Amino acid sequence: MTYAVRIRAEAEGDLAGARAWYEKRRKGLGDELLSCVADRLQTLAESPLAFQVVHRDVRRALVRRFPYAVLFVVRQDTVIVLAVFHASRNPAVWQRRG
Repeated sequence: MTYAVRIRAEAEGDLAGARAWYEKRRKGLGDELLSCVADRLQTLAESPLAFQVVHRDVRRALVRRFPYAVLFVVRQDTVIVLAVFHASRNPAVWQRRG
């Protein structure tokens, strides 16, 4: 079964901010981040229950090459992305989104 993936506006904002930050560091690096996140989202669509629950029913999938995590919940046949979050940020911020 393949799950639908829905990204909340807050998570889109997280990702846009992270992309902009990396683009300022090196042209093209922000796009590399987006590519790595897209790869992770594809994995979530295929097997979201393989990832660890980290808070209530929120699961975490680490992004390859970058210190980011995709935080999500599974509702029936849909993966809902709550945040794309830097690993060093205070988790209380994304926990309020659940």
